[in-house]
Amino acid sequence: MVEPGSGENRPLNSLSEEIARWVISLQPSHVPAEVGELSKLRMLDTIGLILAARETDAAKAALDVVQQQGGRAESVLIGGTDRVPAAAAAFAHGVIAHCRDFDDTFLDSVVHPGSVVVPVALAVGQAAVCSGAQIKLAIAVGYEISGRIGSAFGRKLYRGGFHPSGIVGPLAAAATAGKLYGLTSPQMVSAMGLAGSMSAGLMEFLGDGSWSKWLHLGWAAHGGIVAAQLAARGFKGPRGVLEGPAGLYHSFLRQAHIDFASLTAGLGDAWHGSAAEFKYYPCAHVIQPFVDAALRLKVEHRLTAGAIREVKCEIAEWCIPLVCEPRAPRLRPATDMQAIASLPFILSCALTDGVVTLDSICAANLRRADVLSLADRISHSSAASVGDRFEGQLEIFMTDGGRFCAIVGLAPVDEFAVRTKFRRNASLGFPPPAVDAVQAAIEMDVLDAQALFRLLARS
Repeated sequence: MVEPGSGENRPLNSLSEEIARWVISLQPSHVPAEVGELSKLRMLDTIGLILAARETDAAKAALDVVQQQGGRAESVLIGGTDRVPAAAAAFAHGVIAHCRDFDDTFLDSVVHPGSVVVPVALAVGQAAVCSGAQIKLAIAVGYEISGRIGSAFGRKLYRGGFHPSGIVGPLAAAATAGKLYGLTSPQMVSAMGLAGSMSAGLMEFLGDGSWSKWLHLGWAAHGGIVAAQLAARGFKGPRGVLEGPAGLYHSFLRQAHIDFASLTAGLGDAWHGSAAEFKYYPCAHVIQPFVDAALRLKVEHRLTAGAIREVKCEIAEWCIPLVCEPRAPRLRPATDMQAIASLPFILSCALTDGVVTLDSICAANLRRADVLSLADRISHSSAASVGDRFEGQLEIFMTDGGRFCAIVGLAPVDEFAVRTKFRRNASLGFPPPAVDAVQAAIEMDVLDAQALFRLLARS
């Protein structure tokens, strides 16, 4: 594809027009079986996250806002009985699903797709009385758009102080919602064009552990639905929202080179959305491979925290400001948000307790002397070269002179672990029979969407 400018240089079809045609024409039979199965796991994972975090202060605030605003009773608030407008439900669920930082991630862009795409698909799917097959298809669409748009950004957004999920999320949400609302191709182009003007999210939360990070996901979900609703009513959006001279990429990245051809290359044949990695611990995804390595060494060598003299982590340079520095708040996190983004604190929990769970980031755990003591002995350095799977190195030095080393990197998808995670998380909001029923409903070959919504409405 020719990089567009203006006048004669502008291509006959914009990137959003190519994407819109694909989204509109996509049928369940076009989706590979493994992608369809992943859509079920994505739904299961995100619903579990919502149920696990529903009683957090952030969740209560988001739920209170949407309930106070009122409006048409379209979509259920999961774990309760209230119904609110679809955009409001997706907003609340997006915030809640992301607020434990336990959601899936694209490694190349560090975009979190599940906390945007699944809340949109569930909210609009209920409001528009869609079938389970339609909802699963829309989830596959949303992941594909997230993966492709995010991949072209890579990790460049971080350098500008932008949160990638807040930038990419609205367009993925618009495509997801537009598919379920049955938009025409021109309407889908407008929906994506409008959603681009809703792309936002600053990384300033890193400085004080505040909650704007979680807002970005909910706001993206909300914005994408509103964009689709406006487009359905004839509200026009720019067709060059992606590649235009004032479009998404040029505006956020300025003079950076962008491979625009990659956005649509092999669309429908190569499924980029499948690359989103599940998360098994409530922490920043770049910390996960270090936790895996630490737990493996702890079990293999029967390590105890008190016998550890020092731990050294070799980590990608771009990750250091996200999870290592400034060092003082990483060593003594004052909030759950700061704990989630602290390599030394989370790694200390793993080596001290042998697990990292939601209890690891609770207020009481942030003050544990044994965990904080070991965190002080965990240091980091910049890796000379890092690949695409958050590679690094972990070294543990014992007081008796022993040394244990592990290469760090993310493991393949573990479907059993995803289901176990769902059951553990969902049990925080539902009794065991309800957890069983929700899991069975989602994993059935033919998903009865309306039956699922009735199950999710249990209080």
